[in-house]
This record gives sequence, C-alpha cells and structure tokens, in this order.
Amino acid sequence: MTTSMAKTPASEDPPVDTRDVIYEVDDVTLRFGGVTSLNHVSLKMYRGEILAIIGPNGAGKTSLFNSLTGVYTPQEGSIMLAARVGDQPVSVLGQKTHIINRLGVARTFQNIRLFPALTALENIQVGIETRQKAGPVSNMLGLPWARREQRESVKRAYELLREVGLTQRANDLAGSLAYGEQRRLEIARALGTSPGVILLDEPAAGTNPVEKQELADLIQRINREDGVSVLLIEHDMKLVMSIAHRLVVLNFGQKIAEGSPENIQKNPDVIAAYLGSEDDETAEGEI
Repeated sequence: MTTSMAKTPASEDPPVDTRDVIYEVDDVTLRFGGVTSLNHVSLKMYRGEILAIIGPNGAGKTSLFNSLTGVYTPQEGSIMLAARVGDQPVSVLGQKTHIINRLGVARTFQNIRLFPALTALENIQVGIETRQKAGPVSNMLGLPWARREQRESVKRAYELLREVGLTQRANDLAGSLAYGEQRRLEIARALGTSPGVILLDEPAAGTNPVEKQELADLIQRINREDGVSVLLIEHDMKLVMSIAHRLVVLNFGQKIAEGSPENIQKNPDVIAAYLGSEDDETAEGEI
C-alpha cells in the first residue's frame, strides 16, 4: 500500500523486548446483558512498541481500552499490567481507573476532554500534579517543599508544551486552540503523568492531513525518544500502517488477526471484515 506518511526507519525504532510484557490479556470476555462485546480475546503488548488495535465500527476496540483502564470489568479472563520498567505484573481487574493511572497508564479519549477554561499550561499541570504529593492545604500554606513541587510542575509543563509544538500557546485557553492543537495538548497532559504506556483512542479523529502528519511524528517521537510504549485505536489506516510495529484486528468482539502492517494488509480475514469480500481487488489498498 502506498502512503503519504513517512515511517521512521527501522534502525531508529526503539528495541521491542518480547520478554518484557506490559499488558497481557488472557481469554477476556465482556458482556452487557445478552450482548458480548469482547469474546475470549487474548493479546500481549511488549515494552517499546507501538501496537495498534483496529477493526470496523462495533468491533470491540473501545471496550478493550475500557477493560484495560478499569472502566469496565470483564466477566471472564485476566488482564495483567507491568507499565513501568521493573514493575511486577499486577491484575487490573476490579481496580479503579485512578489506581491504574498511578501504575503507569495514561489515556486519551475519542472526545477531547480538556478543561477549556484553563490555559494550555494549566491543563498539563493538572496531569503532572496527579503524581505530586502537595495538595490544596500544603499549597495554600506555602510550604517550601510544596513550592518546589509547583516550580517543578511549571517547568515540566513547559517541556511538554515544547515537545508537542505548543510553546507559543502556553497562556491561551485550551478552548481557543485549533482542533489538532487540542489533540496534541491532550497527549501532553497524559504524558504529564509520567506513564510507561499511553493509550490513544482515535487521536486523528477530526484532523486534517497536515495535523495527521504532525500527530504521526509526535507519536513516533514519544515512543522513540521518551521510551513510552503506545497502544493505539485509529481508523485512519494510512496513519496506522506508517507508525505501528504490530496490529491486532478485532471484529464482532473477537481477535481475527495479529501481525506486522505488511502481513495485516494481505490477510484475507481482515480484508473480508473491512470490505465484506475477500475477492475485492481494492481491498489491500484500503486497509
């Protein structure tokens, strides 16, 4: 498939250690009444990789993300997490979302969830301060260690603004930013929690081609330079195929394929899931 997006050369990609598992999903089933959203799904995510979850609408992608982050609790199976280097695997089933965040997982959503009345800088500080010790009382009292944390928070927020290309928008209200800028700001806020892995739920939704390329570059930079593993849901196949190391394909709640971008584009089950026919001559170019 020909794509307009530049892919980072393999020599520049971070090493993917298949012995170091971040997420291990084993035989997970999630039901809502009589509807099965995830049907015996198993997968592993390795440290250092960009792993994309793809599939048609209703395939179970967001249900999987919600299960990984504690929003949903599957009825069957297990999900183990070791987000940061050296962590021992722990079960996320039954854990609250904020606990999973503290374990090193950050997430963005399909619908942007910034604080529009706060500045870009303040939005990132919100993410950073979730990992700081100082609370409202210690900040109000002006305790020396709390002031030091506040200075560190501002410094780190500016670093993240620079990383996502929004330094000049630091003092602008988040609600006044262009849509693509808001997407990048949301990623910066997530990075403020110092995650080992970041889950991006359709980050390119609503963006134009220029913004998509900026986003692709940013995701690769986060992965390559910051050492953050990336789990991605995205419908834009050009973007996915240009940055992902591996893909997992869901359809009707089941995993139907897993592999490299090159192999997934040729997989007849994937072609059939997207286009309804394995014989469609345009299938490979569309996936």
